[in-house]
Amino acid sequence: MIKAILFDFDGVLTIDKTGSQSITTYLAKSSGISLEIIRKNYYKYNNDLLYGKITHKQMWQDFCQDIGKQLDYAMLTDAFKNTKLDLEMIAFLKELKCNYLIGMITDNKCDRIDTILEFNKLRPFFDVISISAEYHLGKEDKPIFEGTFAKLNVFPNECVFIDNTEKNLMIPQKMGVSTILFDDEKRNILEFKKQLENCLS
Repeated sequence: MIKAILFDFDGVLTIDKTGSQSITTYLAKSSGISLEIIRKNYYKYNNDLLYGKITHKQMWQDFCQDIGKQLDYAMLTDAFKNTKLDLEMIAFLKELKCNYLIGMITDNKCDRIDTILEFNKLRPFFDVISISAEYHLGKEDKPIFEGTFAKLNVFPNECVFIDNTEKNLMIPQKMGVSTILFDDEKRNILEFKKQLENCLS
């Protein structure tokens, strides 16, 4: 019997495929600097940010030097807050919370996820939030899943995990988790609901 439904964040609960895409698009638009320059220089730090080796505050001055312009750090916080949520998916998640444990497993930055959840008042709808930056590793390794199961007090075969990247489903599948690949381009919520219903039945 399924007890917990676990969501990836970006691309599943948000419109943009990745968090870095959301961040860099907003920074380019707000700063007037080309998206190419912003992305080229932000991505130099991205892996270290995702795996908790550095924080945004620690890299911000270097990033500003890289792009040749001093940006107010508040612009980054605004980038987090302006992440485009998939409101239909969020509404469905809130419905599911009435009957299931809800978790998030995401390759992401802690400050970004914290800001988004607080700004959108979403934290109460998650029983556990597992972020790669806290675990210092991502969804290509078992510990982030094992930690989530332990916090929820569930077995892998009692969980469904939804992600928009096929390779991220490999580890949970091997562990016995039911998985759903969400198409972040079509964003067909009805099709997704049918897939989930099949997993829950």
